[in-house]
Amino acid sequence: MSSALQAIPFSILDRSRVRQGQSHSDALRETVEFARLAQDWGYHRFWVAEHHSVPGVAGSAPTVLAAAVAAATTRIRVGTGGVMLPNHQPLVVAEQFGVLESLFPGRIDMGLGRSVGFTDGVRRALGHTKDDAEDFDAQLTALLGYFATGSRGVHAWPAEELRVPAFLLATGSSAQRAARFGLPLVISPFTGVEPMIEAIERYRAEFAPTSANPAPYVIVSTSVVLADSPAHARRLLLPEAWSAAYSRTRGEFPALISPEQVEREPMTGRQRAIFEESLRGHIHGTEDTVLPELERLVRRSGADEILVHTSTFDRAARLESHRRLAAAVRPRLAATGSV
Repeated sequence: MSSALQAIPFSILDRSRVRQGQSHSDALRETVEFARLAQDWGYHRFWVAEHHSVPGVAGSAPTVLAAAVAAATTRIRVGTGGVMLPNHQPLVVAEQFGVLESLFPGRIDMGLGRSVGFTDGVRRALGHTKDDAEDFDAQLTALLGYFATGSRGVHAWPAEELRVPAFLLATGSSAQRAARFGLPLVISPFTGVEPMIEAIERYRAEFAPTSANPAPYVIVSTSVVLADSPAHARRLLLPEAWSAAYSRTRGEFPALISPEQVEREPMTGRQRAIFEESLRGHIHGTEDTVLPELERLVRRSGADEILVHTSTFDRAARLESHRRLAAAVRPRLAATGSV
């Protein structure tokens, strides 16, 4: 095991993906059970996401789901990856995390993002527009203020004076916002490793220390799939790649379908291009190939932590992939850090 991998913790982001023929209720219960297993395997954090009006994603209320996860576990840190702040009033978000931290002290993370609803209809239903994302700095300032002294006589009890670590989900130039606010950065190589590295370097160079975060902290989020062969690992990626191609051409994320069904699905030229592009950038294969790739990613990015996100139709295969990853890096997982 390399020193680069031994030095940092691994965590999990789960989006409560729905499989064809499965109920949303079952998908949410799977998320809670997944968190129990993640704790047993030694992962550092377990985060849940926010999506609205998405048939293929059951996780629409991340703070509610985080409460269920925290109640079902005892040690692992629990949080959101993330709450999309433009969709909510900062006061309400502060109150929700204040309640979570009060119930599960020392275990709650507040991951925040800038995205708005996926479609115009969803944005209207949420009472927001794309322009609301432009006020993100003001929203973030207000939210963080509620954990300090409140605002204009308004107090977000029980959040005030509680220590709930905030993390900013960002891509590209928006990583500079995390630097300005002195917050830990969560970033992925979504547009490629090189742009991500550049954004991380700028984040570290421009980081403004705070009492809560005296130094920059980078969590790199990436997809990792471990299987008995590279071909099997790649096959496990097919359902999510098809979901991406479907959503970008039809405007709706579908439930995951099996690799066998994916291979039978007709695709337009545009869908095929998106499908093939969506298969790139994943770290997949056996331990012999996955661990060296992870080491290169950690060394190049200087990541302080890795946040793994993986979805596929075969639930058992996904769990086995995470179990194998934990077993492969267990010496490092035993020495998890904190923010």
